[in-house]
Amino acid sequence: MNTPKMPPPSGQPDEPGLARMLWLFVFGFVALTFLLTQQPSAPGATATVSYSEVKTLIRNGDVREVTLEENAIVALLHDQRTDGVLRVRAITPVQPDPTLLPQLEEMGVTVTAQAPRAPSTLIWLLPWILIIAFYFWLSRRMIGGMGGGLGGGLGGMGDFLSGRSSKPAKLTSKVTFADVAGQDEAKREVSELVEFLRDPDRFQRVGATVPHGVLLMGPPGTGKTLLARALAGEADVPFFSTSGSEFVEMFVGVGAGRVRKMFEAARKHAPAIIFIDELDSIGRTRGTGLGGGHDEREQTLNQILAELDGFSAREAVVVLAATNRPDVLDPALLRPGRFDRHVTLSLPDKDARRAILNVHIKGLPLHRDVDLDQVAAGTPGFSGADLKNLLNEAAITTARRRAGDITQADLDEARDKVMMGTVRTLAIQPDERHRLAIHEAGHTAAAFYNPSGDPIYKVTIIPRGRSLGSTHMLPAHDRHTLSEAYLRAQLVTLLAGRAAEKLLLGSVSSGADDDIRRATALARSMVARWGMDPDIGPVDLRDSEDHPFLGQQISKPRSYSDETATRVDQAVIALLQDAEAKAVALIEDHRDQITRLVTRLEAEETLDLTAIRQCLDPDSKIKSFTRNRT
Repeated sequence: MNTPKMPPPSGQPDEPGLARMLWLFVFGFVALTFLLTQQPSAPGATATVSYSEVKTLIRNGDVREVTLEENAIVALLHDQRTDGVLRVRAITPVQPDPTLLPQLEEMGVTVTAQAPRAPSTLIWLLPWILIIAFYFWLSRRMIGGMGGGLGGGLGGMGDFLSGRSSKPAKLTSKVTFADVAGQDEAKREVSELVEFLRDPDRFQRVGATVPHGVLLMGPPGTGKTLLARALAGEADVPFFSTSGSEFVEMFVGVGAGRVRKMFEAARKHAPAIIFIDELDSIGRTRGTGLGGGHDEREQTLNQILAELDGFSAREAVVVLAATNRPDVLDPALLRPGRFDRHVTLSLPDKDARRAILNVHIKGLPLHRDVDLDQVAAGTPGFSGADLKNLLNEAAITTARRRAGDITQADLDEARDKVMMGTVRTLAIQPDERHRLAIHEAGHTAAAFYNPSGDPIYKVTIIPRGRSLGSTHMLPAHDRHTLSEAYLRAQLVTLLAGRAAEKLLLGSVSSGADDDIRRATALARSMVARWGMDPDIGPVDLRDSEDHPFLGQQISKPRSYSDETATRVDQAVIALLQDAEAKAVALIEDHRDQITRLVTRLEAEETLDLTAIRQCLDPDSKIKSFTRNRT
């Protein structure tokens, strides 16, 4: 069935017609310029010859008359074949010929000089006419785009000013709260908005004002965008999705215009949801910019503040924003009446990770030996996005080995790959490999024999990512506070690798670089942040603060004396020396068992808990991680 072509909307130019007109104009301009620049030919037949031949004809007396042009000479001579006049033309050389005029006078030739032709005024005007015509064509195209409004048009300046955010996002699949796992508290906070969007009059009858602005805060990958889409899916309302960076352009005022367009469109489609991702890109504290793009960002922020204030109590529009940098947001964004409800999405604990895995395993062929409880326990600090990526890596590993089911080994391999990187192929010398096995055996023994730390899970000397080997511990449960005994056990475990090298090889190496760095940072936090040194006491003496979500260190000016700084350094050194002494004593007490572990580790490269227990103490009652099968 042929669909008739609709004419362009009123006020919009026909773009194909304008293109044809422009090409015809360019063709006409080129043709006219060519014709105007051609020299007019004199009447009669003209033959083109060389300049030397013309000079020969002059010397022979065959030339009666010549006409000197700007860069040519035209000679008239008698044509013996037709008994008529023959006209020949030759291009004169670039260098002037001083013998030409004397020779013409000597032979009695009539000489006529033609004045150089002045260029036509039209030739000078045609480029400007072309530029002006192109400007008017482009202006009409822009005006036509703006005339299209939010519905489309030619996609010109109107679409540029409004941006994609002025149109409701088409969700390819309906997302509901059932698809958001591990964030029960956040879902309870947001679910109240569903009733408001479905029946806003019920709240207005009792004088209740539901927050128009909700700020979703949390580390990357915790499901902020997913929660916003789930809210739109549950309420079944139009969803306007955008990112803060889309508002900021090189042209000042474009961002503010896009904000107005988006809020106007949301009011027309009310009840509706506006979702602004990465709010910190435009919502940073004002007054820090010195011009340029900062002025555009601040104008955009001012427009957002004005639009949030402009909501009436009867407008069923909810604005959700997501950020992982709430510490840099402008205070005006967070006051009541704007983003006054703050919902924090934290990293999931063990039970939440298990629920997230249940959501993402739908459609995946899992082998019967897969223990998702073990996967959840072995992924502390993983976000929902990390867990989804882990399952995807496991599926890729399964497909690579041409198997039909995802096994526990595939999941363990994916976990190691996500946490530490891909296996590297390195030519490690035997003596260096032996030192590496001793180093990792020291960490393993300290974790195995110390009941205050995390249980040992496995040890490997296979290089991954930036590490040559690693020792894995799995916590029995998620920790929200860290006791002093646990932290001291962590220091002993970190320094046990270096202690094993020192005792069993008689020297140390650079392999303990990361261990020393982590141990020093942990000891300094114990002294300067958590008040675990009895001489210094509970005083905040840190030089930096942790980022609220990203775990980064943010430097701050030191607010204590040099004498106090010296005492902090001495307390940190004392903690590290005490931990090293305990590690040395532990290695010395279990030298034979550790030697047996080193031998087996060099032979097999990776040892699980069962193999570790067989080497260190087959009858040990020390706590260990046990797999809970479902």
